[in-house]
Amino acid sequence: MHTIVQYHIMMKKLSERLNRLAPSATLLMSQKSSEMRAQGIDVINLSVGEPDFNTPDGIKECAKKAIDDNYSKYSPVAGYADLRRAICDKLLHENGLSYSPAEISVSNGAKQAVCNAVLALIDNGDEVIIPAPYWVSYPQMVKLAGGQPVTVPTGFGQNFKMTAAQLEAAITPRTRMLILCSPSNPTGSVYSRDELEALAKVVLAHDDLYVIADEIYEHINYTGHHESIAQFDGMRERTIVINGVSKAYAMTGWRIGYMAAPEWIVKGCNKLQGQYTSGPCSVSQKAAEAAYTLSQDCVEEMRQAFQRRRDLIVSLARGIKGLEVNQPEGAFYLFPKCSSFFGKKAGERVIESSTDLSLYLLEEAHVATVAGDAFGDPDCFRMSYATSDDNIREAMSRIGNALRKLK
Repeated sequence: MHTIVQYHIMMKKLSERLNRLAPSATLLMSQKSSEMRAQGIDVINLSVGEPDFNTPDGIKECAKKAIDDNYSKYSPVAGYADLRRAICDKLLHENGLSYSPAEISVSNGAKQAVCNAVLALIDNGDEVIIPAPYWVSYPQMVKLAGGQPVTVPTGFGQNFKMTAAQLEAAITPRTRMLILCSPSNPTGSVYSRDELEALAKVVLAHDDLYVIADEIYEHINYTGHHESIAQFDGMRERTIVINGVSKAYAMTGWRIGYMAAPEWIVKGCNKLQGQYTSGPCSVSQKAAEAAYTLSQDCVEEMRQAFQRRRDLIVSLARGIKGLEVNQPEGAFYLFPKCSSFFGKKAGERVIESSTDLSLYLLEEAHVATVAGDAFGDPDCFRMSYATSDDNIREAMSRIGNALRKLK
């Protein structure tokens, strides 16, 4: 009997690879808010990083035509040639970066493109530098590859951006990669041309050091112009540019992202992708091709709406005593510092961390946010303003009321 029970316990053991990973905090909070809504509770969800706009009609029409034209077969692992050419045209005309279709790989979202690059280049024990705050999945992807995440705290005082000196100090003989996100999730910070050039000089001074440049929020930018670290002499050979259609075109569910990188890296990623997903959805690829080739007016319209919402939420958050608020220059997130509330109480409830604060705001104010602990900065928490002006006003009113109860 003992042997049978022991056998069943052994059969339920997950791999160490999986046990190394933490669940996504953003998805968990979004799920918890959905469960509360299902119970009839009026929850305003500021936890999810997803545009609230619909996919533009012209893109949807091209997707419908793709169905009628029978784009229903397996696609090439790297994506359709027409889409890869459209991406090359976009990179050349918008970013001044010249790539061939062979240097483009299309994936099931930018998330897969990032993970492909990490798995293709990182071996056991390799170190990957990740400025903190960071997107929750970066360190987990590095762990999945057997690498070691090396986080570099940046913090509110330097607008959440890593300096060249910090990068240089973090590099060791084991360093293989830097992951850089600009505009940033979760902070909305945007690296300037001069800041990127300074980082590029450090990278180029070290052999066999590569950069994943996650530029998925490229078009949600309030500085006037997006800058890519790949633009500097010598950096094209060291950079894996990651982008996609999810944020700029409100196409999160279509699941199309891509990488632009040296051909040897792209070939490696195609080999990997060919073994565990193959090519991305055929119809979604035709929709993405339309996104890159049709009028870009929709992109600017959504950007302007996000900028207006940015100004609104910053103004309202700065009116809440105890929050420290910077001015995000891109994306659709606010990442206020909330550590002044640590140690305070509401009744018997004590706020000891940003996780405690986020749970308190969900349960007391019925507003879903994400704790900064998950992003590598425990003094802050993240709010997404990819929602209506009315929702922003109501959410910030609720948050202010809840925070004033903490003594």
